[in-house]
Amino acid sequence: MKMNGARMVCEALIAEGVKTVFGYPGGAIMNVYDEIYKQDGFEHILNRHEQASVHAADGYARATGKVGVAMVTSGPGFTNAVTGLATAYMDSIPMVIISGQVPLALIGTDGFQEIDAIGISRQCTKHNFLVRELSELPRIMKEAFHIARTGRPGPVLVDVPKDITAEIGDFIYPDSVNIPSYKPTVKGNKRQIEKAIDAILKAKKPLLYIGGGVVLSNASDLVRKLADMGQIPAVETLMARGVMGASNPLLQGMLGMHGNYGSNMAMSETDLVISLGARFDDRVTGKLSEFAKYADVIHVDIDAANIGKLVDVDYPIVGDVTHVVEKMIEGLEGKINPDKYTDWREVLERYDNLHPQSFTDSDTVIKPQWVIERIGELLGEQAIITSDVGQHQMWAAQHYPFDRPRQWINSGGLGTMGFGFPAALGAKRGCPDKTVINITGDGSILMNVQELVTASEYKIPVINVILNNHFLGMVRQWQTFFYEARYAETDLSYQPNFKALAESCGGIGYDVTTKEEFDSALKDAIKKDKVAFINVAVNRFENVLPMVPAGGALYNMILDDQQKEK
Repeated sequence: MKMNGARMVCEALIAEGVKTVFGYPGGAIMNVYDEIYKQDGFEHILNRHEQASVHAADGYARATGKVGVAMVTSGPGFTNAVTGLATAYMDSIPMVIISGQVPLALIGTDGFQEIDAIGISRQCTKHNFLVRELSELPRIMKEAFHIARTGRPGPVLVDVPKDITAEIGDFIYPDSVNIPSYKPTVKGNKRQIEKAIDAILKAKKPLLYIGGGVVLSNASDLVRKLADMGQIPAVETLMARGVMGASNPLLQGMLGMHGNYGSNMAMSETDLVISLGARFDDRVTGKLSEFAKYADVIHVDIDAANIGKLVDVDYPIVGDVTHVVEKMIEGLEGKINPDKYTDWREVLERYDNLHPQSFTDSDTVIKPQWVIERIGELLGEQAIITSDVGQHQMWAAQHYPFDRPRQWINSGGLGTMGFGFPAALGAKRGCPDKTVINITGDGSILMNVQELVTASEYKIPVINVILNNHFLGMVRQWQTFFYEARYAETDLSYQPNFKALAESCGGIGYDVTTKEEFDSALKDAIKKDKVAFINVAVNRFENVLPMVPAGGALYNMILDDQQKEK
């Protein structure tokens, strides 16, 4: 079929099964938007900022497991999208971003709205393409989706000059992809897997260290089976919440800087770390020389570059978690004795009882932890929880009863304020049968507050619960602990009327100062088919605890407000 390049872009998206595209038009990509107007193969959602478009595509991808798609124009359109690209890249989220570019003849001339999208994105995409000839466009689109969803997933950029989108040519979409230099290793080395199985059988205090790669590879059921057959305790990273299920007796909880006492002590005393799809981030390891220093390490990861990058590994296995864990289960069947680790589990149970993940509730002021737990009581597995970044993010990770993967959507690696609201829009569009709650703060929500208009226009009824302490809460906490309470530029006492702001954009708003008011507001918001702001006045100086000071060992945690860094 003969068609222009703009229509080729649309036909490629339809061929890839794309149902929703998030974006914002402009001059360089106008031809593509003209073709979007003519087609009915997918819907387009007009966000009110390019950063929000990419975050929405990101949330869609995390919630559904499909490739998220966003579209932006050149120049400031693309630079606005960079934060979204970096967010997705850090957390290995499969996405394809299509950006407009000035005509080929203007590239390098500092033309109007020209920007070097390829150069800028090199550090925050898995791969990027500049389309130089129309004949390359179908192949590039096919390869972009293939690269985004295979191996270690990630965002892929396709930068399309405007004259390419106007040129007429033959559209033949490839059936397959052959990239000689890109052949991800899926099956783990058989001998290495056998060695890892022997190490598990010999260990006295093994610990499953579960990372976000388990979610991305859809391996949660297998990991639960592995843990259950050997009765092996497990810890989850921030990105892996929900893999084991909140009520699973083998789950110690979250690990790391704001992990619970039992999890961090488990990692400090284990003799075998079984790392599945985790990358040993500094927020997990703390002081590297003290991290799991008594343990051998099995590291399973589809990205060979991750293995041994930060921690010495005794049993490196490059491969997809799903395949490797299947082989581990086969090799351990009938050999592993679940009673062998009874003493180890009892030690960890004592740690849990010594310092449980808890908080001191109040009848006079709403505690943010109570809000999280109450949402969990009312919605449980039915909800998808997104978050922005800060104290509210850590409270949500600590206190919500996540029972399944893809239930918890947050910016882990980059820590992007403003992520939660647009990500919630994407998650809701991808999973319309779920209630989507964005847990946010009074600082974060203003970063992409314009998406109230998007939510209202497209009738995307996400509920934003604003834990409002009139502070940039996490920065304030660090200032309290480590800067002698010098609150430099973290006081957010001057605020908009959040209730009126939501209503002015076609949503609904609630101001909450008591537990009873919160219950009433949440139940009412769930019933109504509108975007909502629930502005909850919470204790101003509540801290996220436990806390491992930056660079400290996991076993040296601040456990209560009386402790300070020495």
